[in-house]
Amino acid sequence: MDPASFFRRTASLIVAGKGGVGKTTVAAVLARAASMAGLDVLMLELEGSSGATRMLGLEGDLSYSDTEVLAGAKGEGSIRARILTPDETLIEYLEDHGLGKLSRKLASTGALDVVATAVPGIKDILLLAKVKQLEKADPAELLVLDAPAAGHALSFLTTSVGLADAARSGPIKAQAIDVLEFLADPRRCQVMLVTLAEETPVNETLQTAAMLKERTQVTLAPVVANAVYPDLDGLGPAMDGPLTGEEALDRSLIDAASFRLQRSALQAAQLSRLQAQLPIQQIRLPYLFGPIRGRSSVDELARAFAKEVGALSDKDLDGSGAREEGQ
Repeated sequence: MDPASFFRRTASLIVAGKGGVGKTTVAAVLARAASMAGLDVLMLELEGSSGATRMLGLEGDLSYSDTEVLAGAKGEGSIRARILTPDETLIEYLEDHGLGKLSRKLASTGALDVVATAVPGIKDILLLAKVKQLEKADPAELLVLDAPAAGHALSFLTTSVGLADAARSGPIKAQAIDVLEFLADPRRCQVMLVTLAEETPVNETLQTAAMLKERTQVTLAPVVANAVYPDLDGLGPAMDGPLTGEEALDRSLIDAASFRLQRSALQAAQLSRLQAQLPIQQIRLPYLFGPIRGRSSVDELARAFAKEVGALSDKDLDGSGAREEGQ
């Protein structure tokens, strides 16, 4: 599948996963891969997130308004970014409902937390409502949201269900219903789970997927398996037979090859288990031997992501929805 077609299957990708699996790195990789495919991208970071935009070379802090991250070279799309904060979205919500004076007074007195506490989950639903608003109004062809880590991500994505059920009427219920409709439409929004090919992250990914399926109607995009050891030819035969002569001097290399084979086998077993219990497509990003160093590392992973997408077909992604051109 052409990467541009892959990214145009939905207007928004929410990237979620257990802390430590590389979720923020994958959010940066997604944005870069989409821009390489020619799409204009808007990255959304939540207050307290690790900073996917920093991996793309942005210096300084984001604000509630747009910041240009990459202008886009010839044939590529641009990347813009902004940070979404609960306080700013709550103030904006109050102002949109004719309560501008009240919002300013609450902000000046520090009473916004009191208002948010009075309606549990209101911050999460207002953040998602802002994403929904941007999906409709922003000219970007793809929104990429770096969601909270696993536990909070579940409440972040499911709060609207509880509020829609709890509120009998009024603007909060209407907002919750609008968010639910946004999450349920695969042309507008999909969730991309990120995992490592290890037992605990795979278990948590399976649990998260099951809970999302049980509590919401959100569509899962292909799951990203991060930091997968690439296959290397020639490791097996080098270990066959007794070690004699000069081969004995290479014990450390033999041990390294043995470790690599064992790790690869463990990863393959975990990814097979993930596939069996969560039968959706997997996109595997290679392990980079060394720290993630800014744009060069992100670009390398973005090219690997595009190569993985190129091996998929429309049939592989049946059920995930397709976005009409111009929609």
